[in-house]
Amino acid sequence: MTQNTAQRMTVVVTGASGRTGSRVAQAAETAGLTVRAASRAQGFDWHDGSTWADVLRGADAAYLVHPSDVGAPDAADAVGRLAREAVALGVRRLVLLSSRGEEALPTEETLRASGADWTVVRAAWFAQNFSEGPLVEGLRQSGELVFAGGEVPEPFVDLRDVADVVVKTLTEGDRYVGQTLEVSGPRLLTFREAVAEVGRAAGRELTYTPVPAHRYGEQLAGFGVPAEEVAFLVELFESLLDGRNAYLSDGVRQVLGREPRDFTEFAKESAGTGVWKA
Repeated sequence: MTQNTAQRMTVVVTGASGRTGSRVAQAAETAGLTVRAASRAQGFDWHDGSTWADVLRGADAAYLVHPSDVGAPDAADAVGRLAREAVALGVRRLVLLSSRGEEALPTEETLRASGADWTVVRAAWFAQNFSEGPLVEGLRQSGELVFAGGEVPEPFVDLRDVADVVVKTLTEGDRYVGQTLEVSGPRLLTFREAVAEVGRAAGRELTYTPVPAHRYGEQLAGFGVPAEEVAFLVELFESLLDGRNAYLSDGVRQVLGREPRDFTEFAKESAGTGVWKA
């Protein structure tokens, strides 16, 4: 795609204020695309279909990320309905961020059945989950991560790589239509090893305490997370973190022609922001 062509392309980015959407929006703007942010701040609501048409109308493509995990009970229905509306409005090029694991398959299937020119990007666990979101407070305040990750290795992927892959698939015409791309980091790390790397980068001793998924769910409930969401997350962690995803994927290399960013690079850069300072 030439720079002039990219400048004429308008892409809707759902979740534009979130962890993934914000990085996709930034990467898309860097590539010369016109970004149309779709978040609650702009009046877009995944749970209110009446808000969808205004943001989709006149766009060329859309990046879809559901606010709850793509395997959440309401995700498949919402993604399917939005995808069908997008196609009806002439927005055929859709890229869905998904996760590795069978629980995400119903959501992917609704996208494939929508009539869109679709691409699915399946991502491993985000490296940025250690620097943004609910895992951060324990590391920062008590120097401990209490989590249901066991001792299972995971190929943590940098969200900047995910964003770069998404934008490349959006701008490469028909090259990635109808494909499912799996992206991961370049090596496997257990949560214990990842926390140790974070500690070295932050210059402080950090520890990891694995707990069963149901105990982590009790902790979430204590923080006020709704019971239905807790039950979903417990089931999710019991399936995703049972070792089935302990393998590397070559999607970053396949799409971008380079190796994915290493977790050590992420940890050093994030430590420089002070996110893990006590």
